[in-house]
Amino acid sequence: MTHAMHDSDGARPKGSMFVEDAHTRRRNRAEARFRLYGLAAVTISLVVLAVMLITIFSDGVSSFRQASVTFDVTLEEEALDPEETRERSDLMRVTTIGYGNLLGRQLNAYLERRGLTVEGVSDRDVAALISRDAPAQLRDMVLADPSLIGETISFKVLAQGRIDGYLKGRVTRDSALRDVNISPEQLELADLMREAGVLTVGFNWGFFTLPDASDQRPEAAGLGVALIGSAYMMLLVLVMCLPLGVAASIYLEEFAPRNRWTDLIEVNISNLAAVPSIVYGILGLAVFINFMALPLSSPLVGALVLTLMTLPTVIIATRAAIRAVPPSIRDAALGVGASKIQTVFHHVLPQAAPGILTGTILGLANALGETAPLLLIGMVAFVDNYPASPLEGGFLDPATALPVQVYGWASRADAAFIERSAGAIIVLLAFLFAMNIIAIILRRRFERRW
Repeated sequence: MTHAMHDSDGARPKGSMFVEDAHTRRRNRAEARFRLYGLAAVTISLVVLAVMLITIFSDGVSSFRQASVTFDVTLEEEALDPEETRERSDLMRVTTIGYGNLLGRQLNAYLERRGLTVEGVSDRDVAALISRDAPAQLRDMVLADPSLIGETISFKVLAQGRIDGYLKGRVTRDSALRDVNISPEQLELADLMREAGVLTVGFNWGFFTLPDASDQRPEAAGLGVALIGSAYMMLLVLVMCLPLGVAASIYLEEFAPRNRWTDLIEVNISNLAAVPSIVYGILGLAVFINFMALPLSSPLVGALVLTLMTLPTVIIATRAAIRAVPPSIRDAALGVGASKIQTVFHHVLPQAAPGILTGTILGLANALGETAPLLLIGMVAFVDNYPASPLEGGFLDPATALPVQVYGWASRADAAFIERSAGAIIVLLAFLFAMNIIAIILRRRFERRW
């Protein structure tokens, strides 16, 4: 027997598990190739993600800084209140053109007193260094406090978009030679103003508080209306989507009979979760705007469309969370005399709450980044007025949303709007990241392990 199991030289037989045969070598090579493919896929994904994030942050981080000009302005009474009445009706007769002429004269005089002059720069060129939003800003200030007329104040205003781009490296003297909105001489004057502390760069709070601006005032464009519009929509989506989704999930999982109708409903819920978002936009346009005549571009219509889109996702996540609760919990509650409703609301739902909250937050995060359905209901329109508070009917006022604002700015030609578009993407990513972090924390904080 010993001789049969060994060769004459004492070596192990060819079929031994300790010897790698051709089949084993092929299998090991296939496994190594599969691992290499997986590693390559992960590496490519990380590289693409890194390139995307680096591109977005390199283009958009400068939008959080803004150039501004600070100079002394004498609010001349003969220009702003020639009747010397200080009445609001008389003060409103002076338009932004009058305030713009005043600011131009005052800036020229201020720079001359400081010795900041460049040959070839006219008074009009000097006035063009500040934003076209400045006259309206000064006018609002005077109308709010007429006692300022006749006084000399220190006025801080946004610099013109090309000057802002010059300080950020987006505009150069070579590009200024081909630009009708700026000249190399104006850029030279901007260098002198910066050295003198008249022109500074600081954190751009207006990026979060100001509304959108026209193509002539890219430096004054902000996310104020978009942030409020997104907040209104997410609040309405949460109020409408969570109760409906949880109620539907409880009925389907705990009370609905198992028959062909419930099977059909379940299949349709899964199908609705895979429907492209633009289809919901078409549905919202047809039903909520054309049929129900709700206001175009309002947060209410946007929330209704996003609720329809998010509801299947919330139902699926909630049903999975309810199904994950062990049957022994239900049996124990029913065994001590609890009713079916008491079992569900006192025992099953508290145990499923982490999964429900996680699914809801992830559904809201997905809805926050949607653009296509909002474009179809008119939210792409230019909106520069803040919606009213919810108690005053702000849900029906025109508004926009963060992803739509990104689309609107990216479609404009001025490079300053492209910069702001990338900055808005950073803000949107920050919100999405925060919502995902909250979902993870809730999951780990309340998760039950059986």
